[in-house]
Amino acid sequence: MLCQGHHWMEDEGNLMMKEFAGEWSDLDSWEQRADVIRKGIIEGMHLAKMPDIQGNFNTLIRSPRSLDGYIVENIAIESFPGFYVTGNLYRPASDQGKWAAILSPHGHWSQPEDYGRYREDVQRRCATLARMGAIVFAYDMVGYGECDQVTHDIPIALLLQTWNSRRVLEYLLSRPDVDPDRIGMTGASGGGTQTFILTAIDDRIKASAPAIQVSAHFFGGCVCESGMPIHKSPNHQTNNVEIAALCAPRPLLLISDGGDWTRNTPRVEYPYIQRVYSLYNAEHKLENVHHPGEKHDYGYTKRAPMYMFMAHHLQLNTYNVNFDGGVLEDFITILPTEELKVFSPANQKPENALQGDKAVLTYLDIR
Repeated sequence: MLCQGHHWMEDEGNLMMKEFAGEWSDLDSWEQRADVIRKGIIEGMHLAKMPDIQGNFNTLIRSPRSLDGYIVENIAIESFPGFYVTGNLYRPASDQGKWAAILSPHGHWSQPEDYGRYREDVQRRCATLARMGAIVFAYDMVGYGECDQVTHDIPIALLLQTWNSRRVLEYLLSRPDVDPDRIGMTGASGGGTQTFILTAIDDRIKASAPAIQVSAHFFGGCVCESGMPIHKSPNHQTNNVEIAALCAPRPLLLISDGGDWTRNTPRVEYPYIQRVYSLYNAEHKLENVHHPGEKHDYGYTKRAPMYMFMAHHLQLNTYNVNFDGGVLEDFITILPTEELKVFSPANQKPENALQGDKAVLTYLDIR
């Protein structure tokens, strides 16, 4: 039942989109299909088997730094008893009023000099959005950075990452300085997968911008993206295009390029999702920014349209950032990895922290 990596060839992906389109013809039939796809995601990742917890984040916030128009804090929240989501909170320098909030998962770049949430492009997008008036939570993939209680190839990585994202969302919603009607999410590559999956199953995400990942033929090459049967069951077959389309009619920005599996987005994936949005008379809430001469990254030319998208739909303050000739990021301080860590020899993980794949699987009792 697993659809992994390049499960289909490009030609097959194109033909499957036409086959899927034959499954629905109007809003009612699409929503029936959407319900089947959403149920397939939730059941395929065994989401209902996670602990029933409300609140109880046991939040740790350390090392606040005031920079040029924004503040960076190191943060950990308890995802479920004994398991911690680690990351950084970027927020506006002012403590007045309610702010938008944005979830910022990262992708699989894993070289020591170019790693996870410590990457320069992650710091840049979070700082810019914070200066524009959003509280941004950049958090580790499981098995990356300080989320090292399990390995990244744990069989339930997809479940854990989706659950962690939902807990980050609920933490942000619990803050008195967050406006629940202005919640966004954006990430690239594997972070793009996390973005469209959570958006598909949780309508509290109000604006979504998955970058360089939505593909008709590529299902994600990692266990955290396609290691559980969320695309196929005895009763249905789908792909990441239809999962992304479950965002409708909420604002959705697809960012794509010519150097990876999103090269066909303007011709294959985007037209399909446009058709879905037209059922809701919401075509104006769907966008595609395509860079045919670029490769797989979340570089400046991909971040800039995302800033404008989030500014428009989350009512951010573009006057706080210089837009002359483009969105200038020259005010940002890139912090070294060690300064962004929550835990250290002097500040270790809580004593109840589960350690190792076996310990977490045993606690959750998921097989």
